[in-house]
Amino acid sequence: MKARSPLKGKKRKPAFRTEAFERALRSGTGGTYVLKLFVTGTTPRSVTAIANIKRICEEHLKGRYRLEIVDIYQQPELAAKEQLVVAPTLIRKLPPPLRTFIGDLSQTEKILVGLDLRPKPEKRG
Repeated sequence: MKARSPLKGKKRKPAFRTEAFERALRSGTGGTYVLKLFVTGTTPRSVTAIANIKRICEEHLKGRYRLEIVDIYQQPELAAKEQLVVAPTLIRKLPPPLRTFIGDLSQTEKILVGLDLRPKPEKRG
């Protein structure tokens, strides 16, 4: 008597679907960006960081982002949960991988490269 395959009769998902999904996750295209900015009250650096990230999001992610601004003076438990030691700090939760940016976010080009919105510039040798 011949043994039955446990997958016989069941539909298998083609491997290319999984590969395409993983490529889309890595590229960050088509998805919503989930960003969390941790600031310390209304200090000049915090105000600058908020203005910079809002400008970057509106210019480059219009309609494709969720931005949460957390004042660590009002919600210190959230900063502790993320193990933050400095502010302002921006955390990109989605798309993966998780990325962290520290400072007032005034270096727009570096932020765009870090968010995978621009390719990394090639080094000239």
